[in-house]
Parts: sequence; C-alpha cells; structure tokens
Amino acid sequence: MKHLRLRATTVVLIMLCLMYFITYLDRVNVSTAAAGFAKEFDLSKTEIGLVFSAFAYPYLVFQIIGGWVSDKFGAKRTLIYCGILWGIATILTGFAGGLFSLLMARLLLGLGEGATFPAATTAMSRWVAKENRGFAQGITHAFARIGNAVAPALVVFIMAVHGWRESFYIFGVFSLIWVLVWAFVFTEHPEKHPRITTEELAVLPQGKKNTPKIPWGPLFKRMLPVTIVYFCYGWTLWLFLSWIPQYFLHSYDLDIKKSALFASSVFFAGVVGDTLGGIVSDKILKRTGNLKRARSQMVSVCMLLTLLSLLPLMFTHNVYISILSLSAGFFFAEMTIGPMWAIPMDIAPQYSGTASGMMNTGSALAAIISPVLSGYLIDRFGNWELPFVGSMILMGFGVFLAFRMQPDSKFEQGAAANAPATAKAGA
Repeated sequence: MKHLRLRATTVVLIMLCLMYFITYLDRVNVSTAAAGFAKEFDLSKTEIGLVFSAFAYPYLVFQIIGGWVSDKFGAKRTLIYCGILWGIATILTGFAGGLFSLLMARLLLGLGEGATFPAATTAMSRWVAKENRGFAQGITHAFARIGNAVAPALVVFIMAVHGWRESFYIFGVFSLIWVLVWAFVFTEHPEKHPRITTEELAVLPQGKKNTPKIPWGPLFKRMLPVTIVYFCYGWTLWLFLSWIPQYFLHSYDLDIKKSALFASSVFFAGVVGDTLGGIVSDKILKRTGNLKRARSQMVSVCMLLTLLSLLPLMFTHNVYISILSLSAGFFFAEMTIGPMWAIPMDIAPQYSGTASGMMNTGSALAAIISPVLSGYLIDRFGNWELPFVGSMILMGFGVFLAFRMQPDSKFEQGAAANAPATAKAGA
C-alpha cells in the first residue's frame, strides 16, 4: 500500500485548502446567522453591516504584520497561533449577548485570521513549484469559496435543528481540530519533511532559509498598484459575502431555506472560477512564458467580464436573471484570484508573505467599507441592487490599473546583494 500514500507536497496543499475552507466558514457564517441574531438583538441593516465589517479592522492591520511574522518566524508557528485564536473567536461569537459582544467576537476573529493568507503564501513559496503557483492559489481559494457556498446551507440546517449560536460552536471546533493536525504534518522547509522525495525537491524553489531584511518602503511602492487592484476586487467580494444571503431573503421575499440555496449557487460559481482561473493562468504562462499576459492581462479581462455580468441587475428585477447575473459576476471575479495571489510570489519571492500581506490590505480595507456602505444604502433607499453600482465602477477602474502591476519585473532590492547569481531564477 506504500505506493498509495500521498506525496508530502500534496498533503501540505490539502491542509492549506482545508484551512481556506474553514476560515471562510468562520467568517461568512455570520451572514446567514444574521437572520437569527438580528431578530433576537433587534438590529438595523446598518448595524448588521457593522457586525459584518468588524472582522476586517484587525484583519487589515495584521495583513502586513502577519506577512512579516510568517516570513520571519515561519508559516507553521504563525498558523498554529492564528488558528487557536480564530477558533476561540468563532466559539465566542455563539456566546454573544448583543451588538457589543458580537462586535468584540468579530474583531477577535479578524485578529486571528489576519495573518492566515500571507502565511499560507509563505508556505506555498517553498512548497509549490513556480509553474504551479496559479493553480495552488486558485485551488486553495476555491476551497474558500466552497466554504462560502456551503456555509448558508449548513448554518440554516444547524439553526433549524439547534439555533444560530450552535453554528458558531461547531465551526469553532473544526478550526481547533485543523490546528492540531497542521502542527503534526507540516514542516517549514520541504527538505526537512520525513516523507519528502528527491523528485519533489527537484522541482521546488531553492530559496534561502534566512530572509534578508525587508526593504519596507521600496517593497510597498512596488506592491501599491497590486494592492489597489485587489481593493477593486475585494469590494465586490465582501459585498457578495456579506449581503448575498440577505439579498435573496429580502429583495425577493424568499424563505430562508430557498434564499440560502440561491446564495450557495452563486458562491459555487466562484468555486469554479477560482479553480479555472489558476489553471488558465498557469497554462498561459507555460505556453507563452509571459507573466504579464498570464497575470495582469488575464485579471483585466476577467474584471471587465465581471462588470458586464452585473449590468442586467440595473435593468430588471427577476430572481432567475439575478441568479445568473450574480453567478456569472462572481465566477469572473474569482477567476482573478489565482493570478492575483501568484503575483506577490512572482514579484518578491523572498518576501512573499509580506508582499501578499500588502496586497491583501486592499481587500481588507474593502471589507471594512463595502458591507457598511451597502447596508446604509439599503436602509436609506430600500434598493438592494444599488450597492452593485459601486462594484461595477471599481471593476472598471481595475481593468485599466491591472496593467500597472508588472509581475514580470521582479523586485530585487535587498536580494540582489545577497544572491546575484540566483536573483533571476530564485522563485
């Protein structure tokens, strides 16, 4: 049976996929559970939006810090401590007694999850071959979208049997189990893994074990266009994650089970988009050898298609057209994920955790503004389609700005002096 054992690189990728799945269960379950706690605590749409966005404040702060910590101390320890924190925060959400305690639990969740994706990128920069980076980022984020997709149905089921609080208890326990397994199966450097093979090591990056001092200013300037593009994407992401379950529930006066089913169908389109986006990006790179075409141009095209997909929402109010429009929009938006998360590793492989943290501050900032502003617009105008106007405007902006990301121009300051011979090939 020895030949049936999974490769060490496969096990690491599976564990990262599970982490993305669980973290998104823990952050989006609140969107469906809002049907329970909003009624119990008598919250307005704006207050619900505050609960949705509270997660994002510490999440924003700890993107860059978490990326730096994972680059300096490693992905293993970073994710162990983060996992314990976000698991406890999820459980504490179930003990909330009102708006204040809900906000505190969500703030703690954001603190725990702030470093997760940058730390995962640090792990991938060592455990994933350069030509498979788009696929690895796409498939892990696809599992995040599976978390989005199954969360509404799971929460509704648990709420029907037990209550909204129990959904947080159960998801929190899942998180703590993942932490325990991660501690046993992951090693910081592939060559130290007891089950790694010479064939696997031959295709993995041969990077330095000690990261040079991070040139914060130049690296931030280099990543700024990438960060802004990711803000444009993140606005749409957090609008969907926060309000899609409520959108079908209230805009079309559906029951909670049917609205959860429709929301899940939209999110499953994102699963396909994530997976396909990473595969397409890598295939373009392998066929052309052109990083700009595989990353920047692909992101630009997908953002344009997202904008066009959402346009029908402005001209008709039909539940089936809405499902198709939102599903197509989320599909194309998620196709940008594989190339976007590969870009920090393309640009700054030695600082991939920090660089990806800088990029993800764009999405985190969008997560603060988008849910609250959307809730305010719905409260103020009673129009559930109006928030999508902002998505289309920002996607249009991202179409042009994506060409400024320049993934084919590697950031070498600080690295060149240490490894001039490998700077071009080191990835």
